[in-house]
Amino acid sequence: MNVLVAGGAGFIGSAYVRHRLAAHPDATVRVLDKLTYAGRVENLRGLDPERVELVEGDIADTEVVKPALEGCEAIVNFAAETHVDRSITSPGEFIQTDVYGTFVLLEAARDAGIRHLQVSTDEVYGSIVDGSFTETSPLDPSSPYSASKAGGDLMVGAYRNTHDVDALIVRASNNYGPRQYPEKLIPLCILNALAGDPLPVYGDGMQVRNWLWVDDSASAIDTVLEFGRAGEVYNVGGPDELPNIEVVRRVLELTGRDESLIEHVTDRLGHDRRYSLASAKTEALGWRADVRFDDGIERTVEWYRENEWWWKPIRSGEYRAYYERQYGSALG
Repeated sequence: MNVLVAGGAGFIGSAYVRHRLAAHPDATVRVLDKLTYAGRVENLRGLDPERVELVEGDIADTEVVKPALEGCEAIVNFAAETHVDRSITSPGEFIQTDVYGTFVLLEAARDAGIRHLQVSTDEVYGSIVDGSFTETSPLDPSSPYSASKAGGDLMVGAYRNTHDVDALIVRASNNYGPRQYPEKLIPLCILNALAGDPLPVYGDGMQVRNWLWVDDSASAIDTVLEFGRAGEVYNVGGPDELPNIEVVRRVLELTGRDESLIEHVTDRLGHDRRYSLASAKTEALGWRADVRFDDGIERTVEWYRENEWWWKPIRSGEYRAYYERQYGSALG
């Protein structure tokens, strides 16, 4: 299949584009991306221009989506506003992209008679004290972000049930790895540690997350695209779960910094305590997570250390103002 990758210039989307090209030597990819702050042309650097086409545009704009889809045999939708903190202060942008944008893509898939794969999140299930969520667990989102993603997921189900669209959903746990915008925990802490800035930690830092190497996530999504059944949901969890404070300590160790840089800040509103996904259904399609957290975090720190060209423009731009608003302190 030749696919339209919506949001393909973002963190997970660009990792998927790389995986798709490597796994399917005859395939081409058309990336549709709004190129907002986290969608960056730099994330596609080095890819074969004969096989990757970039179209700048909004998935919520029908006049953009329809021509972008010409010649494509499937849609993989990564396009979303994704940062929980930003959803608390600007929820309307999340609803517009994550719900209405999904509707526009589903309409396009319906008209074209092609597959739509919705890339979602474990956060739609809410928090779980013990055990792991399965695909039949009820949705219980806690934040405007997770509610908007749940809304998109429900739209996918509705189009499957009402219009028989060949649509399905992947819900993944917390991704990490190269090219992740530094508003998220791991790249934020890596770059702050490298610069000697404090590392902000929400509350007691004991929020537990299920960590998934981004290339393993991309592999799972491609597996579901190729072999998943229409109308189904597939969970994709990482092999290791750790509390945030342990992740921060590991970053400090790998960057040669001490724990005096940890700065506990007021906890996020509505902060989920623990996420965990059971992945047996996706594994039954032949997928396995290959990278354990200890290996992946080392690779991630090394990538940021060696690729200052990628992140330095971010820390000198709009991100600095966002960081100061969010944490009440300036970057050094």
